[in-house]
Amino acid sequence: MSAPDGSPVGAERSIGQLFASATTELSALVHDEIALAKAQLKQDVKRGATSGGAFSLAGAVLVFSLPMLNFALAYGIRTWSDWNLALCFLLSFAANVLVAVVLALIGVVFAKKAKRSKGPQKVASSMKETAGVLQNAKPHPRPAPAAELEDRAPAAIEAVARSSS
Repeated sequence: MSAPDGSPVGAERSIGQLFASATTELSALVHDEIALAKAQLKQDVKRGATSGGAFSLAGAVLVFSLPMLNFALAYGIRTWSDWNLALCFLLSFAANVLVAVVLALIGVVFAKKAKRSKGPQKVASSMKETAGVLQNAKPHPRPAPAAELEDRAPAAIEAVARSSS
């Protein structure tokens, strides 16, 4: 089993390796959040297009089918019953309006679903939260007192000078 950077788990990793690993993981996180935002936006656009298509279809049915359907339905009702022809035309018009109302209700349902979806806003808030956490991150202090290093410096210089001569 190994870490994302290829080093074995449990092995001591250098600061550079840790930083590279964190950078890689952060980059992957940002890419994944962008992909999520795109997918949610695509779904919202699809719902909006379905809603617009249903509204357009409702209008088209009402406008283009009225003359033909009204004549056919009115004469059909007149054939099946002995009612006045004007009443038969009113009934055929009411049937067309009923179909348009059903299609408009379907459009309203899809419009509400598209409006209710808060996909891109969720991703944006998640990215802001991640950026806020990273801005507040502070490195751990290193316990390396400068006084110890200064005291050891002359002895180290002497040891190196003796070994090289």
